[in-house]
Formats: sequence, structure tokens, C-alpha cells
Amino acid sequence: MSWSIALAALWGLAANVLAMIPSKDNHWTRAYILIAVGIPILGYVTYEHGPWIGLIVLTAGMSVLRWPVIYLTRWTKAKMQGMKASSK
Repeated sequence: MSWSIALAALWGLAANVLAMIPSKDNHWTRAYILIAVGIPILGYVTYEHGPWIGLIVLTAGMSVLRWPVIYLTRWTKAKMQGMKASSK
């Protein structure tokens, strides 16, 4: 097992443990920290194992942090619709 996969597995374990602990801000602070730590780990995995394994690890991370992804998608759609309305 490589260090990058071990770090990704440790990140996943930490994310699940942090999700089980109660939070006053609906876990958003922890999500920001996990994103900040997870992006370099994802880059490391992709560098060592290639883009397909990187996509698998990205998908696993997105399944753990699904609400930030959902809110980012909604925000992007709203911005794109605003750009369409302003260009007409």
C-alpha cells in the first residue's frame, strides 16, 4: 500500500469520526478543514496512481462531503442563470 492511499484512507476515517461528533454549526467548520486537507491528498493520490484512481478517491470524498458539493452546484447554477439573464 502506498502512502497516498493510506493518507486518503486516514482522511476518510477522520471524516467519518468527525461526522459522528455533535456540532453547533452543522459540521461546516469541519467540512472546510477536511476540504483543505483533502485537496492535497487527492493531488498526491492522482500523482502516484494516475487520474482514474484519483477520480475514484474524488468520488469517495464527494460522497462524504456531499452537502458542500450540493451547495456549490446550486450556487453555480444560480450564477449561470444570472449570467444568461444579464446577457439578454
